[in-house]
Amino acid sequence: MATRPAKRQQQNGKTPSAKSRNHSATQELELFDDFTVLSISAEFNSRSIIYLTLAGTLVSSITYGGISQFYSLVVAFCLAYPTLVRFASLRLRRRYPKQVGYTLILFDAFFIGTVLVVMGLPIIPTIFILIMANASFIAMGQALAYMLCLSFMSAGAFLMFYFIPNFQITEPPLLTSLIAAFGTGLYVAITAFYTNQSARRLKAARLEMYKQNEKYRSLSRKLSKYLSPQVWENIFSGKQDVKLETKRKRLVIFFSDIKGFSELSEQMESESLTALINTYLTEMSKIVMKHGGTIDKFIGDAIMVFFGDPETKGVKQDAEACVAMAIEMRKHMKVLRQRWRAQGIQQPLEIRMGINTGYCTVGNFGAETRMDYTLLGKEVNLASRLESSAEPSEILVSYETFSLIKDRILCREKGQIRAKGFSRPIPVYQVVDFRKDLGARRSFTELDLEGFSMSMDMEKIRQYDKDKIIDMIDKVKSTLTDKSI
Repeated sequence: MATRPAKRQQQNGKTPSAKSRNHSATQELELFDDFTVLSISAEFNSRSIIYLTLAGTLVSSITYGGISQFYSLVVAFCLAYPTLVRFASLRLRRRYPKQVGYTLILFDAFFIGTVLVVMGLPIIPTIFILIMANASFIAMGQALAYMLCLSFMSAGAFLMFYFIPNFQITEPPLLTSLIAAFGTGLYVAITAFYTNQSARRLKAARLEMYKQNEKYRSLSRKLSKYLSPQVWENIFSGKQDVKLETKRKRLVIFFSDIKGFSELSEQMESESLTALINTYLTEMSKIVMKHGGTIDKFIGDAIMVFFGDPETKGVKQDAEACVAMAIEMRKHMKVLRQRWRAQGIQQPLEIRMGINTGYCTVGNFGAETRMDYTLLGKEVNLASRLESSAEPSEILVSYETFSLIKDRILCREKGQIRAKGFSRPIPVYQVVDFRKDLGARRSFTELDLEGFSMSMDMEKIRQYDKDKIIDMIDKVKSTLTDKSI
């Protein structure tokens, strides 16, 4: 068995790594063949005992004088048939295992029916032989097959009734009954032996499969750490194939990095810096998972995340989830700064973030042997430009993202930026917080109705402009009061 798979691999030009990947499949094939050999051996030995019992009872009946010497030919057939059919059917069994097995047992049933009538249906030998025959029929495991075997056995018996005109049930000598009883006992013993062997091998196979499954689970858990959980789950559930293919989707893209990290890395030892960055990325990853984002990659201290693939709740919900994630990251940095300060890191670390929404090409990029699940497009570049343009602790979003989140999240217009790779200035907005979380601290007021629009940011109003604003509000109030609408 081992030489054939190796030869096939050489013919296909597979490398040793491919051989190791196919090791599990080869083991399963060898396990299947092992059970098949055991099944064929059990079938052969059971058939041999039945035919030997038939031959013994026939010899006893011939010696006793109950049947003609002519049936010595049937005895010879009973002795030779099991061995001949085993070797003659081996090649066919490899191609048609079930069909050959069913055909042989149907012939056995037919032949047993004829022999029982030839012997004169002696009661005790007939009972013992029928016990063995029924056990073989039941072992096929199908009610329809069992009924078909009984039908063939009945057909063989009725056919012999036709050829034996003056049929009479005979009372055999004690020897005939003893031979049938001995054969049945031997049949039960052999069947029990093979049943035990099958049970032991099945138990060993289950144990081996359990070990293999545990091994693969352990490997899959380790490999999952190199993939985003959503991508990993889709691959292992079969929803996504591992091949070079991409698609166009409207996604929400997020970038972040730590302001001043390069300067900090020059001051810290590599071990302390590694611990710091790993803590930071671990904490940020938990927040990403909480909000359903797909982590694309870590680039040093930078994080790239996208929402909307492989699963999406709709672009509006995806945008709100992405901005909610960014707000929580900004708040969680206060906790991390306190922790780092306790570790002796005095330099305050702040993150800056950029978010954009647009159509991107997402999927597997790379080579057949090494792929990366990521996304490409100018919208990705814009999200990166927004992040690099943000101030420490600032979240900048594009107009496309702002238009999706403005109902729930307060944003301030921050003018335009010049982004590399974009010919026109890009309007940007600064994320403040969820409107519901602002409460008494709310410094931004806006109202946008048909025929009326107002926005007021208290933090940006200068003291000497306060009277002008109040006068304008009074004039608007007076005009609305006097005008009948």
